[in-house]
Amino acid sequence: MAAGVSKTQWNGDVSLTETAQISSEISLSYLGKRDEKTILATAPTNLKLLWQGASDANRLYYGDNLPILASLLNDTAIQGKVRLIYIDPPYATKSVFQSRSQEDAYCDLRSGSHYLEFMRERLIFLRELLAADGSIYVHLDENMAFHIKVIMDEIFGKTNFRNWITRKKCNPKNYTRKTYGNIADYILFYSKSDNYVWQRALEKWTNERAEKEYTYVEEQTGRRYKKVPIHAPGTRNGETGKTWRGMSPPPGKHWQFMPKTLDEMDARGEIYWSANGNPRRKIYLDDSAGVPIQDIWLNFRDAHNQNIKITGYPTEKNPDLIARIIEASSNSEDLVLDCFSGSGTTLEVASNLNRNWIGVDNSPEAIATTLQRFAKGTKAMGDFVSARLNKQLKEAPLPLFKLNNFSLYATEDYAEELHTVLTEWQGRNR
Repeated sequence: MAAGVSKTQWNGDVSLTETAQISSEISLSYLGKRDEKTILATAPTNLKLLWQGASDANRLYYGDNLPILASLLNDTAIQGKVRLIYIDPPYATKSVFQSRSQEDAYCDLRSGSHYLEFMRERLIFLRELLAADGSIYVHLDENMAFHIKVIMDEIFGKTNFRNWITRKKCNPKNYTRKTYGNIADYILFYSKSDNYVWQRALEKWTNERAEKEYTYVEEQTGRRYKKVPIHAPGTRNGETGKTWRGMSPPPGKHWQFMPKTLDEMDARGEIYWSANGNPRRKIYLDDSAGVPIQDIWLNFRDAHNQNIKITGYPTEKNPDLIARIIEASSNSEDLVLDCFSGSGTTLEVASNLNRNWIGVDNSPEAIATTLQRFAKGTKAMGDFVSARLNKQLKEAPLPLFKLNNFSLYATEDYAEELHTVLTEWQGRNR
């Protein structure tokens, strides 16, 4: 059975159309929901420079991200200039997560309306920091993804919703219970406007996949191709709705191209004519740059074997996942922001892809892990040594070229916690 043709007008009961046009807006109402003006009046925090890098283009902040975001909003070098935001915030799991060294890394104890307002306040600031052609990706699981989708519709506008991406996060689960195995989480993708930076994500063709989809070979040229219709859904009153070669478009459809263009394509041999005179367009494999990525991602599981390199920080995401997002929604030297930066995966991938970055986290374990990542890299999961950062730093000198690539700031109430470790670093590498 063929799929129905979509349209926006109903020819039957007019009252149905009138009802649909009353309002299409949906919002969440909950206790403690503040107005945007009050949220944006959040006082900026006083920041202390703890580590001076060679450039201030890359910055790592230690502290509560809400007053830090308020401070960034007052920074003319940042406000409205962030091209891409990726965040992997707490998921409202009511849990405390530990690193592989059994240190408390972060708390995820907020739930319900408290969690929603916590996220909403930060999303409002993130919207203000985004460039007009910027995008934001929010990584969540089934606990709150649906609620945050409604919140993001309110903040960024429903028309700026681009994708609900489903990611396979782990291998299939073998234990038995009365549900299907939970192997997915979700990424909400919004832009700030209709005009946003976008490089279409593609996968390379494999021989097997190409031969399966492009099943025909042109005798004259040897080029592999497939056949597709030359019409599209919807009626048109212009040239594409008129007859071509004595044929009208099928009912409810129109030609994909002007009749003149179809003549030119036919002259070049790009139209295939069946035995009963049905025209179809030839699409050639060698004109395809790759397979367009869809909204189900199966190849970016988190650490799943002993050879995957990790920092040991809980909920650490696959760097290839982050690379896909950064490459699709930003350009070289653009500014990428992650205000729940955790182990620093987003920051390192952005740096490797020649993007500038800002990271924020309020966990000392997260900041320590990020510094460790830039100083010594990651380790294969099977060889991970669970030791505290300041103990590891005593074992070998630091390669300063990566640490000098960014500046480290902290709010005044958080600064003292990192002071001892940073003093040791500077003392050994003067």
